[in-house]
Amino acid sequence: MGPLALYIHWPFCVSKCPYCDFNSHVREQVDVAAWQDALLADMAHEAALVPGRKLSSIFFGGGTPSLMPPALVEALIAAAERHWGFAEQIEITLEANPSSVEAANFHDLADAGVNRVSLGLQALDDETLGFLGRAHDVAEGLAALDIAQRAFGRVSFDLIYARPGQTLDDWQAELDRALAFGTGHLSLYQLTIEPGTRFQTLVRTGVLVPADDDHCADLFELTRGVMTAAGLPAYEISNHAKPGQESRHNLTYWRYQDYVGIGPGAHGRRLAQATERHKKPENFLSAVERNGSGLKLEQPLSPQTRAMEALMMGLRLAEGVDLEVLEAKTGLAAAEIVDGGEVEKLADMGFVERRDGRLMVQAKGMPLLDALLPKIIADVLRT
Repeated sequence: MGPLALYIHWPFCVSKCPYCDFNSHVREQVDVAAWQDALLADMAHEAALVPGRKLSSIFFGGGTPSLMPPALVEALIAAAERHWGFAEQIEITLEANPSSVEAANFHDLADAGVNRVSLGLQALDDETLGFLGRAHDVAEGLAALDIAQRAFGRVSFDLIYARPGQTLDDWQAELDRALAFGTGHLSLYQLTIEPGTRFQTLVRTGVLVPADDDHCADLFELTRGVMTAAGLPAYEISNHAKPGQESRHNLTYWRYQDYVGIGPGAHGRRLAQATERHKKPENFLSAVERNGSGLKLEQPLSPQTRAMEALMMGLRLAEGVDLEVLEAKTGLAAAEIVDGGEVEKLADMGFVERRDGRLMVQAKGMPLLDALLPKIIADVLRT
């Protein structure tokens, strides 16, 4: 039935951030024993529903998972192996802020079984980090990166571009510096203005002027060129890796394969169903105590919904979507999944390509993906 991924959400933050919707989950102290019992119970519930599937990846995300006690991380990894077994060379990733406090846990987390870390560096200059509301400065972030590279076999970090006033030369220099650290994976995101964030308020009041579309397109093209030349081509719209260093866990999402999500607020897709856990920590704990799991929602997905979701995720990838596989998964014909006429027009313009049963968005089309998707998706998926 293909690979299975496990996502474990640790909801607690140690400080507020300007774009995190879990700011209400800042805690000074956490009852670790109670949370271990709850997460193990939540995991056991899912394992009973999808038995006999080896895990290809585990991802610890959330709040501040790098401040989870290593003993808790180790207990969750051990339980996952008991329930499902591990595929060869399983990827076990943990998200981390690049602070000295969190970096102090890195070697213990590696001993607990984590073999990949994703660091939220976000910028390589202090002024930008201040603008982004980050607690760390560049020196502290790079010190954490150094520790991470010594502790874990695989390290990724992210940077944000299209920042106010950022020129092409600025971004070129920052990319060159980032590449010099030698990690096998970089996530490079364009700054977006999300509703309800401090950034939206700054835009509304005229304090922040976002980069215009043409400049963003130039920055995107520069990113692609620099990363390809450095041997880390884009395998997803914002993610770049050396061959073999791609995030296996995120590929599970983008290829629309099954993944189990446990912990407060975690989402999942398994056995043609969407799952969602209670988001508020106290509600999650109560649900586990009452029902044996933190489930808030468990909803069957129609073939049309699954096909639409698979397109929206898969077209982000350089490899695109295998329409023949999607036909087999959903029972829908390719003509019911994509609008053949629109795809042909977009192909003539160099935005997409349809070849050997696959539909792929070309490099030229990737910056326009949000605009292309409504054209590509067949009308029947929207009804």
